[in-house]
Amino acid sequence: MTNIYVGNLSFRTEDADLEAAFAPFGAVAKATVVKERETGRSRGFGFVEMANADEAARAIATMNGKDVGGRALQVNEARPREDRGGSGGGGGYGRERREPRW
Repeated sequence: MTNIYVGNLSFRTEDADLEAAFAPFGAVAKATVVKERETGRSRGFGFVEMANADEAARAIATMNGKDVGGRALQVNEARPREDRGGSGGGGGYGRERREPRW
């Protein structure tokens, strides 16, 4: 399974639109537009999973830079999420200060 990152999506793009854009290159196992938790609004990027690596490579090569909805897409093979350390959530807790607070 090849996971493809698709960036610079129009904020009106839905999962079905993303799937339709990549379907001409082969079978799309899953297409997901990432949305904000609170508002449900698109964050402007998404992921497409394709089972066939050759089809995925052709889709990446063809779709990268292509104008869709007035925006040039950024398409590449998705990288695994990096471990950011800590227990998540951020906020700066547990980080060492470099200078005194006072």
